[in-house]
Amino acid sequence: MRLMLPLLLCLSLSGYCQWKTYTIGVKGDTLNCVDKKDLRQGKWFIHVDEIRGEPGYEEEGRYKDNRKEGIWRIYNLQGDLTGIEKYKWGNKDSVCQYFNAAGALVREEGWKAMNPDNAYDTLVIEDIDHLNEYKTVIVKNDGVAIKHGVWKFFDPETGIILKTETYTVGKLELPKAGEQNVAANDSARTRIKPKEVLDYEKKNAGKKKIKVKDGTVSYQ
Repeated sequence: MRLMLPLLLCLSLSGYCQWKTYTIGVKGDTLNCVDKKDLRQGKWFIHVDEIRGEPGYEEEGRYKDNRKEGIWRIYNLQGDLTGIEKYKWGNKDSVCQYFNAAGALVREEGWKAMNPDNAYDTLVIEDIDHLNEYKTVIVKNDGVAIKHGVWKFFDPETGIILKTETYTVGKLELPKAGEQNVAANDSARTRIKPKEVLDYEKKNAGKKKIKVKDGTVSYQ
């Protein structure tokens, strides 16, 4: 009978015996699991205190064999969402977004995850000189994420794109002649009007001779 007690206890814990360590969240879910091989697995919640002037933060997401995988969310210590990151093989991948404490988007980053298990990786990328055409490149794999795609920097007050940078497998592409002006025009078209302006337009809808200021600044 004594020999059966550990087995019955293991079954009653719904598989917890497979974990070396774990915690139980406030909702009763199993968090921060470390398996018998000392690898992080499943859903994790991480808290980092402020230290030496660096702000603290919290993040939550999933681990697979000690590597971050899928979507991870970052919060400041006041509970405001400040970042949404995507991971593959433990490295950033695809588009990652970052916000200020008010929830306004301030930056988008493009990343390409590299599989740390491979010495070299073969990537299929778009040819920037010929749209809708692709080429294959072989790159040395240092086991880290590399900048890849368009990076956008926003004015959090208006939503205007202040600057863009384009990377191809870690290389910053310099804009061609005329592209800077096009980017500036595109940025103006993506302008988001402040709430005060939208309220003013709604209040004065249908009235004549109403001049609306949309926040545009003229430069000489």
